[in-house]
Amino acid sequence: MSTRDTILHTIKTTQQANVEGLAEMAQVSPVTVRHHLNALQAAGLIESSSIRRKVGRPYYVYSLSEKGHELFPKRYVRLTSRLIDEMKARLPEEVVHEVFENVVLGVVEEHRGEYEHLAFEDRLDYLVDLLADEGFLASWENSEGGYTLTEYSRPYISVGRSHSEICTIDKDLIVNVLQVPVEQNRCMLKGDECCEFSVQPPDN
Repeated sequence: MSTRDTILHTIKTTQQANVEGLAEMAQVSPVTVRHHLNALQAAGLIESSSIRRKVGRPYYVYSLSEKGHELFPKRYVRLTSRLIDEMKARLPEEVVHEVFENVVLGVVEEHRGEYEHLAFEDRLDYLVDLLADEGFLASWENSEGGYTLTEYSRPYISVGRSHSEICTIDKDLIVNVLQVPVEQNRCMLKGDECCEFSVQPPDN
């Protein structure tokens, strides 16, 4: 990624970031980071706020603006929503759910040979990359009794506000790739700042 993209992705995943942290992630100087931040702020992609400390000068942290969030990724919201409206008007509810299930199965079958042989944590890495290809920005980490998979961006969250069926796609994809129980703990549609899943480790 370019320095600009690294800065945007870092701000997205951390929710807020300061100049020093961004410089470390992008492996450039703070002066270079400030130059990019000024350009991004002028473009309306990020916002800044001042944080006061008990001692010393206040410092600035940066977060994505609404326009900045739309970069992850670009979405054809209106057309997608209209197509789903039409599908739901013409088809029985169970058929609509079957269509979304088949979308997931199509992705799984396309990639099955690439991940089936992988160790579980390597499969998690593969899943994060696969989600990225589908428009999700995600990461995983070890947690007590298993793993936590976090999505910081979903490509069709705006559509999901009107059509909750579409928000089953990522969870179904996670379950089908990992083949273990998965529980969703947080959801951006419910006001959370990310979507978070608890992943049960496979039986040894």
